[in-house]
Amino acid sequence: MSEVETQRAYYARTAAQYDAMHVDEGDEHYRALDWLANLIRQNSYTSLLDIGSGTGRALRYLKERQPIRYLGVEPVEALRAQGHAQGLNDDELVDGNALALDLADDSFDVVSEFGVLHHIKDHRKAVAEMCRVAKHGVFISDSNNFGQGSPLARLVKQSINAVGMWGAFDWVMTRGKGYHWSEGDGLFYSYSVMNDLPVLRRKFPKLHFLSTMPSSGPHFYRQAPHMAVFATR
Repeated sequence: MSEVETQRAYYARTAAQYDAMHVDEGDEHYRALDWLANLIRQNSYTSLLDIGSGTGRALRYLKERQPIRYLGVEPVEALRAQGHAQGLNDDELVDGNALALDLADDSFDVVSEFGVLHHIKDHRKAVAEMCRVAKHGVFISDSNNFGQGSPLARLVKQSINAVGMWGAFDWVMTRGKGYHWSEGDGLFYSYSVMNDLPVLRRKFPKLHFLSTMPSSGPHFYRQAPHMAVFATR
């Protein structure tokens, strides 16, 4: 079974428990969603695409606050079924591949993701697709592995990354697999939002950041375990 198949099988198996396992009122993604809802209002956006929508938590949250056109893309049928059962229409939460979106360039005002990129091996390609489809901006809420752990652990990871050896280190730590596994999150990769800033800047050079966990310090790369970034022109 491939890495993609393994991850999708995990979510199909845990779909009925997905919200209980991954959604908490007031968690880091809710902080990011509050920010995004305000951005939609402030900029008068009229459409949003969300990739890797799961059961549609982000879509439901935003629809209650900003009644615009929404579309969520989720490849796991069992997760879509949960979203549809919770009120999302068949044309609001659909099948799709974040690496090859079947959508035209600039077809949505803003494109978002919440905790999905650390599950995608070729995350840069996924972000490039988000940028292609976005007309005005891209919103990412995800992890920063270099800001996670104790101060000593962060210093070690950041030092290894500074000399360009993080990929090799992670390969050794995963015993050549290149990915990690936990029963609470399934298959995931070592990921930092910071890794994708160059991709975002190609189309959307203005970057705005929010540290989405209260334990974070003022230096995002060094101290924030999770963050949100809004990239626009």
